Amino acid sequence: MTQRLDFFANRVAMLATMHRKEQAIAPLLESHLGVNVAVPSDFDTDAFGTFAGDIKRPSDQLTTARLKAAAVLRQTGESLAIASEGSFGPHPQIPFVACDRELVLLIDRTHQLEIVGEYLSTDTNYRSQIIHSPADALAFAESVGFPQHGLVVKSGEADEHILGKGITDADKLLALVEVALGQSPHRAARLETDMRALYNPTRMAVIAQATEDLVRAIARSCPDCGCPGFSAVKQFPGLPCSLCGTPTLLTLAQLYRCQRCPFEQRLPGDHGFSTADPSYCPYCNP
Repeated sequence: MTQRLDFFANRVAMLATMHRKEQAIAPLLESHLGVNVAVPSDFDTDAFGTFAGDIKRPSDQLTTARLKAAAVLRQTGESLAIASEGSFGPHPQIPFVACDRELVLLIDRTHQLEIVGEYLSTDTNYRSQIIHSPADALAFAESVGFPQHGLVVKSGEADEHILGKGITDADKLLALVEVALGQSPHRAARLETDMRALYNPTRMAVIAQATEDLVRAIARSCPDCGCPGFSAVKQFPGLPCSLCGTPTLLTLAQLYRCQRCPFEQRLPGDHGFSTADPSYCPYCNP
């Protein structure tokens, strides 16, 4: 712990957010790293993409988080930044289930470090629906945790025009739905869950879990030089089947590498198993 605190203790960590993510991120980083998390004024994270689709994300999830971190460092002149980025869609292993993948990134320009925390969760209310009446709107709202979770109202059946975001009031919701239905020749409107953190407490909890993973990643120090963020850079499949010993696609080992010195180490996969369940075996379960 002492060595990690030497890197981060009493430094200011600028959090690139305008959506109150400090509620999930700041307590964990301040208690574990000894940093002081600060949120800059007038920092526009919407410039890096919006979930409602009116501004496209400039790149993939990790690259966008890096762009946010770099921007907040330019704006503030500090050397330590935290950026978070979420992505929603089908689960990679269970395509019919929606999931939330959250990244929390630490960039340290003083020590030339980049450390990432990540969490994939099926605990999300990520949904959208075409509705044709105020009753449809209220039924959808109830199903996604409204009013604790905010909504987005769009006119038309496609992503045509955003009439309102961050809607947490039933009267306002119904008024905007009436406008949207009135603008549509088919009396159709689109409702979406607002996935911004300040309007989505379920997502805020997943951001906290990704922050916990970041804390764990920082705690993995290089065995040779003590630099935090000793992380896996390559995975090797081949975990043997517990029944017949055939190599599977599950991770057998991971290659960890230090960001500061040449030290690297091959370690077992972090799933906690020495063999794979036969259901993953190409021979036992072809």
